[in-house]
Amino acid sequence: MNVPVIFQFLRDLSTHNNREWFNTHHAQYETARVEFEELLSMVIARLSVFDESIRGIIPKDCTYRIYRDIRFSEDKTPYKTHFGGYINSKGKKSDHCGYYIHIQPGNCLLGGGSYCPPPPLLKALRQAVYDNIEEYLSIVEDPAFRQYFPVIGENFLRTAPKGFPKDFPYLKYIQCKEYTACCPVPDSFFLQPDFLEQTDAIFRQLKRFSDFVNYTIDNFE
Repeated sequence: MNVPVIFQFLRDLSTHNNREWFNTHHAQYETARVEFEELLSMVIARLSVFDESIRGIIPKDCTYRIYRDIRFSEDKTPYKTHFGGYINSKGKKSDHCGYYIHIQPGNCLLGGGSYCPPPPLLKALRQAVYDNIEEYLSIVEDPAFRQYFPVIGENFLRTAPKGFPKDFPYLKYIQCKEYTACCPVPDSFFLQPDFLEQTDAIFRQLKRFSDFVNYTIDNFE
């Protein structure tokens, strides 16, 4: 695994985000892509020790195309400037929680969760949190979890969601529009000799949250 190759390619791509440059440097892209898939393979093997559901998943199941969908975007740059891999037993497009690795110079992270769940599922997740608030708090307010994931969700309602009391003391946990957790890491994180050990520690904590969310999703489906 040669992580610096990935970072160098992404830095160059960010500077030269056009088809002419990319076509000329396609060999460098392929090298970086293979390196990223090797990284994912190592992570999958490590996480499979405590999460049997992801055994048998291969990196190609987890990665996304580097080509951006620019049809409805004002930003017409053709390529993503990151590599992302979502290790998910239900598939990378599933509403279920998995383990996400994002490599982008200056914006690396580990995370997961249920991103943009459809309204009926989002309501079910909020109801599960509301009905089982003590269990939920034992996860998300545990210092062992919060050291990596201090905030749940990315976008929030300004008030209580419809059907829930406004005086609920833990309103912030049902105001989020997605049940995701994100742990930013420095670029150097992926260069450390104990990278896998650190990744293991972070994702073991995430699994506690994911199990709560996925239990609700399983019942919903």
